[in-house]
Amino acid sequence: MKIVIPIIIIFIAVLSTGCGEEGKAYVYPILPKIKKAEGERFAADAARIDSFFNNRFKRGLFNGAVLFAEGDRIVYKNAFGFANFRKKDSLKIDSPFQLASVSKPITAAAIQLLHQRGKLSYSDSLRKFFPDFPYENITVHLLLIHRSGLSNYMYFAEDLWEDKTIPLKNKDVISMMIEHQPKRYYLPDKKYNYINTNYALLASIVEKVSGKSFQDFVKTEIFDPLEMNNSFIYSNDTIKALPDEVRGYITRRRPVNDTYLNGVVGDKGVYSTVEDLFKFSRSLFENTLLDSSEIDSAYTLAHKELYDNDNYGFGWRINKRTDGTKIIYHTGWWKGFRSYLIRDLPTEKTIVVLTNITKSGIISTTELLDLYEIPKE
Repeated sequence: MKIVIPIIIIFIAVLSTGCGEEGKAYVYPILPKIKKAEGERFAADAARIDSFFNNRFKRGLFNGAVLFAEGDRIVYKNAFGFANFRKKDSLKIDSPFQLASVSKPITAAAIQLLHQRGKLSYSDSLRKFFPDFPYENITVHLLLIHRSGLSNYMYFAEDLWEDKTIPLKNKDVISMMIEHQPKRYYLPDKKYNYINTNYALLASIVEKVSGKSFQDFVKTEIFDPLEMNNSFIYSNDTIKALPDEVRGYITRRRPVNDTYLNGVVGDKGVYSTVEDLFKFSRSLFENTLLDSSEIDSAYTLAHKELYDNDNYGFGWRINKRTDGTKIIYHTGWWKGFRSYLIRDLPTEKTIVVLTNITKSGIISTTELLDLYEIPKE
């Protein structure tokens, strides 16, 4: 699939001098087929969004890249501030950020592709892929919806992984669980418990079933077909240096160093751009990557004990409104990066916000929904 973004013909001037991509905020062109009133609405949306992020940037409350779209029209995109504060490198629209837990929708899509092709079943036990796995009755489905009951590898690795100078890998997580059998939090399917271990295990299942590394599978089956040309998966097991194009920071003066935990992927590890994530979002609206039945499965509320407006499906958080329509989204935080991917199903609005300073990058999803006039209820 190829998503074509035409040459931009409408601009909103950005007052700040710290913005990337030649200091301009770009608005999708109002083409002849777009009604004048609709074009005026896009321009009004863009002006409001531009004002919001410029004000935050000037106050030191935002450093990153943003994209707002409706359908296949990009209404607003811009980059603010620095990718590297020491080098004074400006951020650009095509700067790749660590997505943190916004990696999970991509991991879920990889599993769903294998299911769509008949390579695995959601009811498959982990023991089908890893015969020595010590915990019974844990299925692919329970991993996808965070009901495995397993403990968090980030916690038990602190005690069990002795040499923190050596990257911890997905296969090491499995080996530690087999050898040491860390105490699980709950019995399988007892309750929802969001745990990164689940998606690290899903990445390992992708490798086992496909015969490829998780990085290679996602590149060839998701990134390349969708022309997500600036996206990749970082693991310090295979790529020795932390990507330097965009550094993660706690504050402007406190960069975040690499960690042995960055050898594990699936729960995190994807680097991408606002435009590439827009392409991923559009592929799900258009069913070009996954068929409609797989999409419906991903967006099905999986937890009866949770509220409809705060639920979880296959790699997505779900807000089901009282009228039955849904907002599908995920957020993430990891080592200097915060990420937001929000998709309103009835209007096909997409919001992507990526930041590389955690202290000043906190924006509530409610605030972003209000900014783009997406009703929450």
